[in-house]
Order: sequence, then structure tokens, then C-alpha cells
Amino acid sequence: MFDAIRKHNKIIMWILGVLVFPSFIFFGIEGYGRFNEGANKVAEVDGHAITQTEWDNAHRVEVDRARSANPQLDLNLLDSPAMKYATLERLVRDRVLAAAAQGDHLSVSDPALAAALEADPAIAALRGPDGRLNMDAYKRLLAAQGLTPEGFEARLRSDLSMQQVLGGVAGSELVSRANVDVAMNAFLEQRQVRVLQLTPKDYAGKINPSDADLQAFYKANEALYQVPESVKIEYVVLDLDSVKKNLSVSEQELRTYYEQNAATLGTPEERRASHILIAAPKDAPPAEREKAKATAEKLLAEVRAAPKQFAEIARKSSSDDVSAPSGGDLGWFQQQKGTDPAIAQATFKLAKVGDVSDLVQSDFGYHIIELTGIKPAQVPSFEQLRPKLEDQLRTQQAQKQFAEMVDSFTNGVYEQSDSLKPVADKLKLVIHTADHVTRSPAQGASGALANAKFLGALFSADALNNKRNTEAIEVGPNQLASGRVLEHTAAHAKPLADVKAAVREAFIAQHSAQAALQDGQAKLKAWSANPAAATGLPAAITLSRVDPKDQAPQLVDAALRADPAKLPAFVGVDLGAAGYAIAQVEKVLPPATQTPEQAEQSRARYDQLWALAEVRSYYDQLKTRYKARILVPAPPQDALSAARS
Repeated sequence: MFDAIRKHNKIIMWILGVLVFPSFIFFGIEGYGRFNEGANKVAEVDGHAITQTEWDNAHRVEVDRARSANPQLDLNLLDSPAMKYATLERLVRDRVLAAAAQGDHLSVSDPALAAALEADPAIAALRGPDGRLNMDAYKRLLAAQGLTPEGFEARLRSDLSMQQVLGGVAGSELVSRANVDVAMNAFLEQRQVRVLQLTPKDYAGKINPSDADLQAFYKANEALYQVPESVKIEYVVLDLDSVKKNLSVSEQELRTYYEQNAATLGTPEERRASHILIAAPKDAPPAEREKAKATAEKLLAEVRAAPKQFAEIARKSSSDDVSAPSGGDLGWFQQQKGTDPAIAQATFKLAKVGDVSDLVQSDFGYHIIELTGIKPAQVPSFEQLRPKLEDQLRTQQAQKQFAEMVDSFTNGVYEQSDSLKPVADKLKLVIHTADHVTRSPAQGASGALANAKFLGALFSADALNNKRNTEAIEVGPNQLASGRVLEHTAAHAKPLADVKAAVREAFIAQHSAQAALQDGQAKLKAWSANPAAATGLPAAITLSRVDPKDQAPQLVDAALRADPAKLPAFVGVDLGAAGYAIAQVEKVLPPATQTPEQAEQSRARYDQLWALAEVRSYYDQLKTRYKARILVPAPPQDALSAARS
């Protein structure tokens, strides 16, 4: 089919044009938009659709945020169906809370918004000594996240209003001490029991399967001994390293790069200065600033008359409580960082050590600055920097060339789809081979072979049946891969002769567990009818949910559920592959004692769980009120639970 499309693509494009153009006339572009929204709808809240595109974008944001926080996170894990479904659930939750906030007319005042901004450590760090927010730094911080101050503050205001929806419920739970004590007493209840464990190994010696038994067991459980479907493949990877490896830079290019970047390759010039500050904040009344300026001019005259007394004058007269005790010393700093821009600019205008500036005005007042030290810029020689320069220049060129090669790679693996050699030769890429590649990444796999999307493409019908190249697939940042199936091996069962030992072991384990179960059930019935017949029971132990004494949770639960009015009593629990357990519950003991601190922690934890239950219940009501529906199937529950946590 693909060959026909390639050969007759002009005719097909003409047919598509004939079919599509009239529909634009009759339905218009908006009709297409409405159709696409309906086709791509994955959820609905309050009559408004959540589209596949919105879901994909939200998940991409979450993946980027997670990877920026931890670059070592496995991309396949983040892109799993369970993680994507969890993103959709959060998207629905946000839409439900936004609808509730709007429906209840919840709003956030400007002071509340300001308080939330102040509470953000990243934003608080941008405030200067005078407490004012550095707006330029604030804008740069948000721009790095693709946000503007207006957009960020609007989103924060929306988030705060949504928090109010559930916050009122979470903060208003009322749980009486009596209810807490009843619940905790049930949790701390203890019982005296005797436990008999009937383990499969106690019965294994009695199980002696024949060859016919093993053959029948193998046939019934053939799926357990399957060799998974696999392929032998060849594949190529286009990434920065492969491009960089084939690049070389000339001597002249290196020297030109060195000359153009010399200023940034070494250590910038640093200067040391002292200052005398006469404080006058920029928002002070004009009269106050004039008075401060007059004082500063008088001190400048004193410094000019006695330059060697600068430090002493600073100690006596400077308003800077930090630097005044050390004679106004500001330490070493660079022109672009390390101190106030006004001070840095004036300091770097001074010609030599000992020179004193004229009055310098800043947001804090008026300064007199003395240059006390100079560390000239240090630029390593070309030869010293040559390896670093070559690596940097090759990386820059590789990044540029990679962008140009992406189209060539993508088109090449598609247009010459029966071989990877043409694109590998053209772009100087290595053709790798791998055998026993399965649909799921093998343990320890890396690169393309660890990418679920790439493996999925290898097992597509076109790749398996026609041995065509897969499309170019992004398997990592700046990394594309394409593969081609050389051999395909269907899933098949291993011969019984190869797995006979494992089959025998599994047969004995299963039948031993069944023997333990049957014996345990028989003993339980007999002992329940005649307690005096119970023999071989070990010494009594004290069980509780707090201290289960290494007993199986099912057994602990069964022992604690036994009717206190009918003790002593016997309970039995099927432990599956671990066998069977019988417990004689003798009597109820007082609840385990707790220290006052433990008791208070238990009550606090109970309060938290109660509040969480109320919040979940209220959120479920909101979902019903605003008709929230997820329209795509959920992944398996165990995987989804892990993703939610």
C-alpha cells in the first residue's frame, strides 16, 4: 500500500483536494474545529471538553517539570499509560475545582496574593536589602518558565481560589475525642492466640509426580513457559555525539573562536573598594536627600584633604553598619556582579589604587568610593585552552548541523525504507545490531532499546511483515532513532524437556500448598467441633495490629475479628503458596499502652485521615455536581495506584 502511495502521490493529493475543498465551503473552518474537539475529547467537566491536545500538553509540562527536578528520571516511566492517566485525573480535578470556585464566587484579594508571592522562597530571594522586589530578576525568573508576571499572578490567583474550595472542608473537620478513642482502641486491641503454621514444605516429601502428571501440568500451564516474541534488528541513532564525532575544526577556526571569546574564557578583572555611605533612600523627601548630599560633600572634602584618613572617616561617619567597622571595605567584586551597580560602575572608572570617586548616587543614598585593589583579568593562553575550545566549538557546530540533519534523517529512513545503509552512509552513522529484542525494554537496556515508543514501532505490522524501516523516533533529547527488523521470532513455549525441572518444582509447590490447605481445613473443622482434640499447638503469643508478631496480615485480621463472646475459638486462613494457618484465639487483652506523645500523634494522624476522607467525599460530590467524566479507559488498577502515589 505504501508503495502505491509513493508512486501515485500527486493523484492522491488531487483526490484529497477534490474531497476536502467542498466540505470547507459547506461547513467552514469552525465546523472542522467543532468536529475535531468532539473527536479528540478525552474528558468533560461542567459541559466543557478536555481534549487530547490539552491532555498531551499538560502531561508534557509535568514531564518537563519532573525531568528538570531530576534529570535521571526514566522517560519511559514518566510516559507510561498510568502516569498519563494520572495527569488526566489531575487535569479534571483542576477543572472541577475551578468550576466550583467560580460557582461559589470565591476570589483572592490583592493582599492575599501578595502574601502568597512573599511566601515563595524563589521570589523572596529576589528582594534587595531595602525589601523591594527586583522586578528585572522577577521577570527573568518567570521567563525561564515561559511565563509573564501577569500570567503567573493570574494563574496563582486562580490556584488560590481553587484551594479555598477544599480548604474550608479540610480545616473544618470535627472529630470528638470519644470517636478517636474508640477507633484507636480497636486499632490497639490485643488478643492472646496460639498459631499453627502448616507450610507446603511439610508436605512436599509426599508429592511424587509421574511423567504423565508433569506432562499434564505443563500443558495446563504452558503460558508460564513461553519464550516471548522477539526480533533481531539493525538500527541507527542520530544524536549530537554521532554528529560531533564526525566533525573537525581547523586551526584558524579555533584561533578565531579564541579571539572572539577571550573575554569570557578567563577570569574577569576584579576590584576591591571601600566606601562611605550617607543614607538617603530614593523615596525619601527631597529635603532629606539634599541634606544627606550636603553632608556627603562635606565628607568628600575631608577625604580629599586627607586621603589616608579614608578608613577612619568611614568608621566614624558611614551609615553602612556592615562595612563601617572595617573602614568601609566592600571586598572584591566584578564589574557585572558582586555589589550595587552604581558602586561597581564608579569603582571601575577609577584609574589606580588610591583614587577616590566623586559623589556616587544609588538607591540607598550617596557614596564616596576609594579604589583599594585591582586584580587584572586573567586569560589563559590559546594552547592552554585548546582542548576546551575544540570541544566547545565542535559542540556548537554539532548542534547547528544536527538541526540541519534531522530532516535528512527523517526523510531518508522513509524514502529508502528497505535499508538503513543509505542514510547511515550519507550522515556517517553507525549501524548497530541487536538480537532478542522484545516488546518491553530488557533489564539494563539503554538508549533506543530502552524506549517503549521505538520498541512499539519495531513490532508494528509494516516493520514485522514488510521489513521496512521504522519512522524516525525521538528516543531522547536531541536523539532520533530508526530501526529495521531482520528476523522475527514468534512467541512459543519452551519444550518440556528444557523446563522439566521447573515444571516439577512448580507441580510440587502447587500440590503441597493444596495438601496444606486440605489438612488445615480438616483440622479446623475437627478442632472447632472438639477443642480438646487440638494438639501440637505452640505457646501463646499476643497479637495486635500494631504488633503482628510477623504473622500474616490475613491471620491477624481473622484473629481480631473473632467474636469475643465465643472465645476460645479457632480461625483458619488460606495463605496460598505459603500454606495454611490455624489460630486458637484464647482471650481478649487490654489495648496496648501508648506514651502521651504516641497517643497525641495517633490522634493527630486520625484527624488527618478523617479530614482527608471528608475532602475526598466533598470532591466526589463536586464531580457529580459538575458532571465530570473521563471518557478514556483507565489502565490496570495496580499501575494506576502507583502513579497516583
